[in-house]
Amino acid sequence: MLILHTLISMKVISLSICVFICIMFGPKLYGQDVLMKGAIIEKGTNIRIGLGVITNKRTGKAVGSNDLGLFQIHAKLGDTLTIEKRNFNSTEVVADGHERSIYLIRASTMLDEVTIKGKTKVEDLQEIRWEFRRQGSFYEGKPPLILLNPINGNPLTFFYELFGKTPRKARRFRRYYVNELKLMQVDYFFNKSLIKQYTLLEGKKLDKFILDYAPTAEMVKNWNTYDAANYIRLSAKKYTDTLKN
Repeated sequence: MLILHTLISMKVISLSICVFICIMFGPKLYGQDVLMKGAIIEKGTNIRIGLGVITNKRTGKAVGSNDLGLFQIHAKLGDTLTIEKRNFNSTEVVADGHERSIYLIRASTMLDEVTIKGKTKVEDLQEIRWEFRRQGSFYEGKPPLILLNPINGNPLTFFYELFGKTPRKARRFRRYYVNELKLMQVDYFFNKSLIKQYTLLEGKKLDKFILDYAPTAEMVKNWNTYDAANYIRLSAKKYTDTLKN
């Protein structure tokens, strides 16, 4: 009976110590400042999502992802981050201080009643550009100055392209279009399938390698498959050497 009482007393003391630690240090640990880093990727593909918006729901502060979908945002442990991108379903993650890949699911894409259905992505984008032309925006919101010529020009078209509602949308879409083409070009030369073909990386190591060593659109502009393979091999060696150290 004495032994039983002793064991019970020890458990009570241990529990009290745990509760004390949680009360004293739990809030501090939970509210610790962290720098969240990651990449936004379209689910089911290796295409990174540029110009996404990452918002800290507690502070209301937001940052954007760059052309390669990479981002970083200051937060506290436990903060909820909302990740949004037009034409994608938004998602939320909890700030934990770890680098991560965040996958967004593409929503049904509609732009001025143009519905994108089962075609390649480039064809989808081209179709939308042509739809703006059919709606009267022939210069995608960027009219040439020659239109201001009172003899052979068309000043009305010039000012419509600058200030009209449809050209304004066309101008905004063109920026998105150019950015998407850059992302697709990078993805063509730097994707999981190719990386697995030339390295032994997998799982979290593979995800982190993609985050840390993704080339820029400018870098891959004149690449061929040999250049891509060479870059992947050399970068993977640097990465694995870093892991060893």
